[in-house]
Amino acid sequence: MANKNLTRREFLKTGTLAVAASSLAMNVPIDLFGQTDSKTRVVLIRNKNVLDNNGSIIVKTLQQMLDEAVQALFDTTDASSAWKKIIKSKDVVGIKTNVWRYLRTPVELEEAIEKRVMEAGVSEDNISIDDRGVLDNQIFQKATVLINTRPMRTHYWSGVGSLLKNYIMFTESPADYHPDSCADLASLWKLPIVKGKTKLNILVMLTPLFHSVGAHGYNSDYVWNYNGIIVGVDPVACDAVGLKIIQAKRKSYFKEDRPLNPPAKHIQLADTRHHLGTADLSKIELIKLGWKDEILI
Repeated sequence: MANKNLTRREFLKTGTLAVAASSLAMNVPIDLFGQTDSKTRVVLIRNKNVLDNNGSIIVKTLQQMLDEAVQALFDTTDASSAWKKIIKSKDVVGIKTNVWRYLRTPVELEEAIEKRVMEAGVSEDNISIDDRGVLDNQIFQKATVLINTRPMRTHYWSGVGSLLKNYIMFTESPADYHPDSCADLASLWKLPIVKGKTKLNILVMLTPLFHSVGAHGYNSDYVWNYNGIIVGVDPVACDAVGLKIIQAKRKSYFKEDRPLNPPAKHIQLADTRHHLGTADLSKIELIKLGWKDEILI
């Protein structure tokens, strides 16, 4: 990409990006996840060796991928400096994961995130990793920072299970968000327990599920080793990139356009209706790192 190799000084020359950078430096989330006149930055990183021959995660490789992605996202010379842009030692940090039994957030990734949060100075007592128990979790109740991570997969109600949908456990009434193919999932992000707290989103694309049938449909024939993660401040932009890859894989596999049923309308509406972030790929600066074979975007 043309802007990939900008120096930090050049990066800060434009006024809108300077505002975004100063917000990060002050540990304040960018309003509307960086919806400015400039493009929203998202990092896609892949490594063909992150999974061994048995499909197990190589921990060291996954940690390196996370570090490189965060470093590129925040335009720093090392990963430690990047994490310190979003995490302060006084923070209370909730890592929102996803424990769906067929395709959960890898424990290896959870531990990699927690390791870097602790290295940024946060006490282990002020960190929690949780999914379905977040409303009863004292750390999440008083969290100052949230990190959101989950695998990308097709979904019976919302088209895809995405970063936006991952916050449905922050409401006592998830069913209230199911109508119209979960069109208004973005409104979850306005709930007091999460509003303005999310500093990093990590969409897991190691082995995405690109097709399913039924409420809890899972078929190993419809997962593939994409070997990637998508990282960004804006969950809408990350989801939009992940959705594009899922759609491309479906077309490749089925040898025809096979629209999601239901459509994943919540991603576009998070932008156009709720103004939460950027769903328009033409307005996203996608930095692609690592393995490029069959990248699909």
